[in-house]
Amino acid sequence: MEDERMIRLSKRMSKALRHKPERVGLTLDPAGWVPVADLLTALGISEADMHEVVARNDKNRFSVVGDRIRANQGHSVEVELGLPTAVPPDQLFHGTVAQHLDDIMRDGLRPMSRHDVHLSPDRETARRVGARRGRPLILVVDAQRMHADGHEFRMSANGVWLAQHVPARYLSTT
Repeated sequence: MEDERMIRLSKRMSKALRHKPERVGLTLDPAGWVPVADLLTALGISEADMHEVVARNDKNRFSVVGDRIRANQGHSVEVELGLPTAVPPDQLFHGTVAQHLDDIMRDGLRPMSRHDVHLSPDRETARRVGARRGRPLILVVDAQRMHADGHEFRMSANGVWLAQHVPARYLSTT
């Protein structure tokens, strides 16, 4: 029961910090931060519950620095996370489902309603991401070749790799 409550609270925090801050009366600063006190008031939650969600979230979705909190990535609202470019590992991975494969292999991976394409550093993480929408299919991204061709990568605070677009020529299935 407690885990379900924490999951619900994590989803509420994600919505407030990544997608619809205005619905709960929050205004994110340009980098996505809000005062912790404002989030607590907006969601009607305790500071202890907020810290528990931050600590227990298996994807490390949130960062707390001093008296401010933000989501690490995945925003559909305009923010500039200020993440530096980074050299990716040779391969990265993306979890999806078969119904999207034809479009992806034609158009590549696009951010859709988010700011960036999210890439996983390992197959297992990508499998978990893809499994949220059905039977997962893992795509392999030739990140080394993509980077050598001039595409930029950034890594969020929780280890998710971000790219503006992954053209289809850098993708293969496993």
